Formats: sequence, structure tokens, C-alpha cells
Amino acid sequence: MDDVTKSAIHDRPDLHVATDGEFAGWRTWTRDQYETHTGPFWHRVEDDGRVRCAFRVQKKHLNGAGNVHGGCFMSFADYCLFAFVTPVLAGPGVTVSFACDFLDAAREGELIEGTGEITRAGGSLIFLRGQLSAAGRTLFTFSGTIKRVKRTAAADDIDSR
Repeated sequence: MDDVTKSAIHDRPDLHVATDGEFAGWRTWTRDQYETHTGPFWHRVEDDGRVRCAFRVQKKHLNGAGNVHGGCFMSFADYCLFAFVTPVLAGPGVTVSFACDFLDAAREGELIEGTGEITRAGGSLIFLRGQLSAAGRTLFTFSGTIKRVKRTAAADDIDSR
């Protein structure tokens, strides 16, 4: 990983690194109040340079049937898109497209992990895909497009995660 990529991942004023518990050493962002309330969602850079995201299912993540709510999967997948794109985004961005498929359910206590990749990074649009899994089961697949947003006074109010 080059120095620019390292700094993009590690040098953010809203970056929080867990110091204890199951996610010690993992990172999250504190700027997005929705994700902070919905999560906590975490990410880390693996030895091979790929980003892995995760969260532990709590009661608040469940729907009336006792499975992870579909909206929770979608929120976590959007978090994952921004974790995957951080090394190349270099500034604020917004999700302009998101598609997903629900493949299996998850229950309270399970560890949900998100993995993915950038499929193409252009001048203004970045295309990504990923999947969520638990205990070797693929739960959810997704793809999305992130648009780079020029930094202006108004853009500083946009969530750049």
C-alpha cells in the first residue's frame, strides 16, 4: 500500500479506532450520526491491502421475525462501499446508485462481514461490488456507484465518510 493510500485510510479527523473488545484495532467514522446509531459498523485493512468490514448483530438490528432487518443490511453495505472506496476517493463522495440481492437471513449474535472491490474508478464515478456473509454463508450481495464531490463550503456539509 502506498503512502497516499495509507494516509487516506488513516488520516481522517472523524476516524475512531477501537482500543478494546472484539473490534480492537478496527476503525469506524464518527461523523455519520445515522451509521453511529445504526451500527456500530467497523472496517480494517487486511495484510493484503483489502478492506474488511464487520458488525456483530444486536437486538436493535432485528426485524419482527427475529432476523437482521433488510434496511440494516443495506445501511451496512453502504458503509462498506465507502470503506472500500476510501483509498481512491480522496475527498467527499455520495452514493448515486445502489443495488442489492437478499440471499439468506442472519440472527442475533452473528458476526456479519463485508468484503468487496472497486471494479472501476473514473474521474468522477467509482463503481464497486461486494457481499455480506456470516459463518461462511453469503447473505447479501450488492453493487454501488460513488460520485466524487468537489470540496466547497456546501460540500463540507455532505457526508464524506
